[in-house]
Amino acid sequence: MNLVPEIVALDDEMRDWRHHLHAHPETAFEEEATSRFVADKLRSFGLDVHEGLAKTGVVGVLRNGGSNAAIGLRADLDALHVHEQSGVPHASRNPGRMHACGHDGHTTMLLASAKALAARRNFDGALHFVFQPAEENEGGGRVMVEEGLFERFPMSAVYGMHNWPRIDAGTFAMRAGPLMGAYDVFEIVATGKGAHAAMAYQGKDPMLFAAHAINALQTIVSRNLHPMDAGVVSVTQLHAGDTWNVIPESIVLRGTVRTFKPDVQDLIERRMKTLVDGIAGMFEMHASLRYERRYPATVNSEHETQHARDAAAAVVGIDNVDTNPTPEMGSEDFAFMLQRKPGCYVWLGAGRGADTPNIHNPRYDFNDDVLAIGASYWVKLAEQELPARR
Repeated sequence: MNLVPEIVALDDEMRDWRHHLHAHPETAFEEEATSRFVADKLRSFGLDVHEGLAKTGVVGVLRNGGSNAAIGLRADLDALHVHEQSGVPHASRNPGRMHACGHDGHTTMLLASAKALAARRNFDGALHFVFQPAEENEGGGRVMVEEGLFERFPMSAVYGMHNWPRIDAGTFAMRAGPLMGAYDVFEIVATGKGAHAAMAYQGKDPMLFAAHAINALQTIVSRNLHPMDAGVVSVTQLHAGDTWNVIPESIVLRGTVRTFKPDVQDLIERRMKTLVDGIAGMFEMHASLRYERRYPATVNSEHETQHARDAAAAVVGIDNVDTNPTPEMGSEDFAFMLQRKPGCYVWLGAGRGADTPNIHNPRYDFNDDVLAIGASYWVKLAEQELPARR
């Protein structure tokens, strides 16, 4: 392990920052106290601080030397709507809100790297520390891009990182190409004819539609996609009826679709529409499909992935860097930034063993032992990408 000395010296301070953030979680576009905390720290390190992008976003700019070269380093600020059950002393003080995904750790590591880089000054150019709101479900990355992130803060590449409890602490994983899936949602509303449940022949039962539709939707992946392609179609909600003896008039199905390729995304949406229309016709009722594309796939560029690999190897050794992990269908709105700029999103190993709670679990807590590893990676990457003139 080759940790940056200035980062090692910040270990206790990083833990304090992280525990404070964990105890005071804020959800999408409500991260006002979190943003103030970040902005105040960045100012104290000597950075130029810009607030208000995507409402609660913060960008800190650190310049050194005379080069016009610049890169962006991004962390996320927001928490989830989860009731915490971790039992840690720094557990959430905001009921129903929890840093169940580790964004408190991501923010802490990027803050620590800003402080260390401001002290070391071993780079030539500009570093843009991007603290993004609303990663969970609400697309804060998209909003930052739409509000001019890359016009206001020109950069040649942008990098992101997420803790990953499913791989061991002291390791990294990244790959060129798709790493995480596109995130789409759908809603199907089928309307039949309500009736007494004992006189079903007088109605048009939307429950029959739901039963056939849920089964049929699973055939899209199994019978329409090439075996080497990947897709997930999951019905996650079903709403209908109010009592035992009434066939309801309508039913609502909701769910999510995950893909890596736009053409697979197109195929699934098209087949869903065909199946919904066909099943509705079969049972003589009306059905509609609303299909919404939320986040694109997270796709890393080739050269920037190599740069990320080199920086990670400089910290943990090349044997502890996996450059061909199995992609995951979870989604990440850093993808919107990668659509505009080349870059790389990496997974930072955070596992403590087989029983480590995974992200989005109410018993999850970020592994403080990897704070120095992740922050050292940011420092190595920045100094590698913007080398100081000798």
